[in-house]
Amino acid sequence: MRHELFPAETALLTARAVVRRFREGDGVALYELMDNNRSYLSDYFSHVLHATPDKETAEQYVREKMAAWLLQQEYCFGIWENRSAQLIGQVQLTSIDWGIPRAELSFFLDQSFQGKGMMTEALQAVIRFAFTQLFIEKLSLPTSMENYDMHRIARKCGFRREGDLRSEMRKGGGDYVDVMLFGLTRTESGL
Repeated sequence: MRHELFPAETALLTARAVVRRFREGDGVALYELMDNNRSYLSDYFSHVLHATPDKETAEQYVREKMAAWLLQQEYCFGIWENRSAQLIGQVQLTSIDWGIPRAELSFFLDQSFQGKGMMTEALQAVIRFAFTQLFIEKLSLPTSMENYDMHRIARKCGFRREGDLRSEMRKGGGDYVDVMLFGLTRTESGL
């Protein structure tokens, strides 16, 4: 355990959202988010869909994410819209290698909130958190070659394309897709 990470914030405020660690009881909200976006998330977030098939299992998923946070294995945030207090998305820092230190980002947003800058806002808060509170040196963002919206968000947040990986990702339906890898270092971010 890294004691210097103990004071890391569990809630990040943006202009329109609270990006916070999941808490006990958030499983119902997560299940509803996943259920409302099932067809949209089936290709690239099928692992989360499979982990949240009902409210009880979604609560188990939430508690596993809380435990992983406390064990400093990964950091999973829910994105809660300010006005409605509704869970509208998720951002995760995963595949953490404390020896470098580096981490990988993954995220999604409810379809009805897309195109309004909410994801960029939340992602910028998590990037700041990773670099200034977790002392991460590099963030990676793998995305499907065909996910142009994700490419745009990555570039808006300062990520640069680092390379392409063939047949690196598997869609929910089983098809393999190529991945475009983006990266951002702490130095490049200016933090």
